[in-house]
Amino acid sequence: MSDFAELHYNGEIIKLPVVEGTENEKALDISKLRGQSGLITIDPGYKNTGSTRSAITFLDGEKGILRYRGYPIEQLAEKSTFLEVAYLIIFGKLPNKAELEEWTDDITHHTLIHEDFKVLLEGFPSNAHPMGVISSLVTSLTAFYPESLDPSSSPDEVRTSIVRLMAKLPTIAAWAYKNEIGQPLMYPKNNLDYCGNFLNMMFSTPAEPYSADPVVTNALTKLLILHAEHEQNCSTSTVRIVGSSHASLYASVSAGMNALWGPLHGGANQAVIEMLEAIKADGGDADKYLAKAKDKNDPFRLMGFGHRVYKNFDPRARIIKKAADDVLGKLGVSDPILDIAKKLEESALADPYFVERKLYPNVDFYSGIIYRALGIPTNMFTVMFAMGRLPGWVGQWKEMRENGEPIGRPRQVYTGENERNYVDMSNR
Repeated sequence: MSDFAELHYNGEIIKLPVVEGTENEKALDISKLRGQSGLITIDPGYKNTGSTRSAITFLDGEKGILRYRGYPIEQLAEKSTFLEVAYLIIFGKLPNKAELEEWTDDITHHTLIHEDFKVLLEGFPSNAHPMGVISSLVTSLTAFYPESLDPSSSPDEVRTSIVRLMAKLPTIAAWAYKNEIGQPLMYPKNNLDYCGNFLNMMFSTPAEPYSADPVVTNALTKLLILHAEHEQNCSTSTVRIVGSSHASLYASVSAGMNALWGPLHGGANQAVIEMLEAIKADGGDADKYLAKAKDKNDPFRLMGFGHRVYKNFDPRARIIKKAADDVLGKLGVSDPILDIAKKLEESALADPYFVERKLYPNVDFYSGIIYRALGIPTNMFTVMFAMGRLPGWVGQWKEMRENGEPIGRPRQVYTGENERNYVDMSNR
């Protein structure tokens, strides 16, 4: 097979090298196309454009495969912890016992945030969306740690910035929630693990400490692992392109958070709950809405079913479905919204219309169910997504910097007016 493709244009033959990845993915290298021919390509949304070469995540949507650094997501979710997976994604290998202990200890002892953050929190309106709050506070870390702005930071300094961000984001997220509901801020406890510490800061009060059930922490751990990395999606690409200007880790991740905030990206699990609430308000007839979803003339869309990337079953959904069942069974939550969700799930999995089109419940469907069962409010769902995705953003930023990638600068095809002369106001 030829290692290049030929583009015939204006009597010229332009050879485009074929690049092949380790999983036999093939791509045309068009990096020199403009210099050779004066042409650029147009690809709205970059759906067919590879912006980088990355060794972090392999995703095959047709086969339902997701691997971090070569390890199947199924194995990591079953056998690993979130901090171990974070280490794998960021540093490229599974840590040995000493490395994991050091990594965990470093993060545990950087969970406190500066007391001046209280002043920043008090400046936000009580009804401010928590995603806006946490993205702002993550950016403000550059003010507290100005050394992070140095693009020539040593590997040790970069690692310190990474540890701080991994450690402090759960505290920032929990404090944003507490500030919104007007409760006292709870400080982190170093004797708790990553997820247990976050849940304690979210749900404890001075009068009533919160003790997380192991079933709950296990489900949350799995959710964070499943969301930890997902290749070059909107928010990850944003982190890389902002980081390509040599913006700091904190500024780059904050940009990714704002991209994730969009309802077409990180808001999917929130949209699931909002859909379920709308069904409940209309009488709670799940079968009625399944019929609406199958009616091509009805604008209703069944949220949380199917996936933009996975053309088969979302591999993450298989894992988190059991965790959702475990949480609901353990907590014994009585909630008509969750009852509607279970009815939709059962009916859709047995309905030939959805089965033939592979419109299976995805990870957003089950994560929304779990978060609601845990008492996490809907507007915090995207924050939970951001906590899970943090290792992926960090790993992609670190990889891009270490590879010395150039600043991102997409091209365009201009479609505006041709040159024209300025017209004085009196003649308009």
